[in-house]
Amino acid sequence: MEQKFELIAKTFMGLEPVLAKELTQLGANDVEIGRRMVSFTGDKEMMYRANFQLHTAIRILKPIRHFKAKSADDVYEEIKKIDWTEFLGTEKTFTVDSVVFSEEFRHSKFVSYKVKDAIVDQFREKTGKRPNISVANPDVRLNMHIAEDKCTLSLDSSGESLHRRGYRQESVEAPLNEVLAAGMILLSGWQGDTDFIDPMCGSGTLLIEAALIAKNMAPGLFRKEFAFEKWPDFDADLFDSIYNDESLEREFNHKIYGYDIDMKAVNTARMNVKAAGLSDIISIEQRDFKEFTQPENKSIIITNPPYGERISTPDLMGTYRMIGERLKHQFKGNDAWVLSYREECFDQIGLKPSIKIPLYNGSLECEFRKYQMFDGKLKDFRSEGGIVKTEEEKRQMAEKHRFKKEREFKKRLEEQEENEEADIRSFTFHRHNLDKDKRNERRSHRDNGREDREERRDRKGGYKSSANKGGHERFDRSGKGRSFSKGKDFGKKRRFNDDED
Repeated sequence: MEQKFELIAKTFMGLEPVLAKELTQLGANDVEIGRRMVSFTGDKEMMYRANFQLHTAIRILKPIRHFKAKSADDVYEEIKKIDWTEFLGTEKTFTVDSVVFSEEFRHSKFVSYKVKDAIVDQFREKTGKRPNISVANPDVRLNMHIAEDKCTLSLDSSGESLHRRGYRQESVEAPLNEVLAAGMILLSGWQGDTDFIDPMCGSGTLLIEAALIAKNMAPGLFRKEFAFEKWPDFDADLFDSIYNDESLEREFNHKIYGYDIDMKAVNTARMNVKAAGLSDIISIEQRDFKEFTQPENKSIIITNPPYGERISTPDLMGTYRMIGERLKHQFKGNDAWVLSYREECFDQIGLKPSIKIPLYNGSLECEFRKYQMFDGKLKDFRSEGGIVKTEEEKRQMAEKHRFKKEREFKKRLEEQEENEEADIRSFTFHRHNLDKDKRNERRSHRDNGREDREERRDRKGGYKSSANKGGHERFDRSGKGRSFSKGKDFGKKRRFNDDED
């Protein structure tokens, strides 16, 4: 029987319950929600499946040591106690990423250096040689997490952030993160039982993530690789069986529609949809939202309009008034979900939401609001048995400090943020009180499995024509608290608290 071990799935704040539900459905054991993470236990197959199949995970970590440290020297000594020959050889490369929430350790890169030094020194003392560091394409990725004096060192089984699915060929300005898009869809409860519409679709992220969810396709299908594929104990046959198993995929008997006023965005979205092999169920057209008309079939709208932050628009308030007008008059009998950042934008919609869900889009504190559209007066709708808020929605909205607790904003000590992935690994911290003191070739027995996987990617549309590799080439991977008072932003950039992770 395969040994079970501890695992950690990282995600964005607000998506933890969604990720926990995904893990439970996947068959994970001991699922527990934390802050921006969910811990669970499973075997090697579960770790592979978590990377390959989860829609709302950013990365999957495998802890190898928990300890307490009050100084950099303590960290160094604890890391040296690990037998690194189990994970590395002098011919291998590695990198260390650190996340620090501590009064003692204020600089994540300094912690990374101490971990790296301990590993290198152990190899030098034992063999006279040392493994090399490779930031771009290491054989082994390590993740060090420190919350005050509690330290966890983990193997990063994912490598590049899992939001980088592999289907995005081109992008528009300020694209929506794929994990956040999938989380929004799962939060809405949509499972492919109606048509899906994004009337401001940009590069098509919501459309593609909706299609993957509707067809129950693994979001890792188009990725080039995962970090665990370079581990010494990598089971190629096991992963190939997971990769090529199409038994869980299902038919989708509705349609997904995307519209955008910008023709460049339309062309970009079409290119990304084609790369994902989903052109048969996703239709994209150039159309202004103000021309939107009542759909023929039961539908849901999920959209991410401009906030006036990273994307400017000539008449931001007018855009939101138009959204409210279209929903009220041309989307009767359906539900619409809108993600936005400013209270005054939501005010302009002029509709009463049935639920508000706090979410973060990068460092922006946003709200994801549901609007249930019905014909006539609310009193008549209720008298006919209509439900505006479900019992679960009422319970959630009644939670004390729903929009304040866990959301305290503090000015960042450094404004420069390496936040490309909007990931735990990407935040930088103020330098304060520093401690005083190519990839090896695959073995031949894995080649056949890789060819099988390449054939499946080809069937799904995940390749582009090329003169190389026998006519096909894989696509490259392209990535103090305030209440929501009128006239103010929900919040500014923040420094996360130590237990937020």
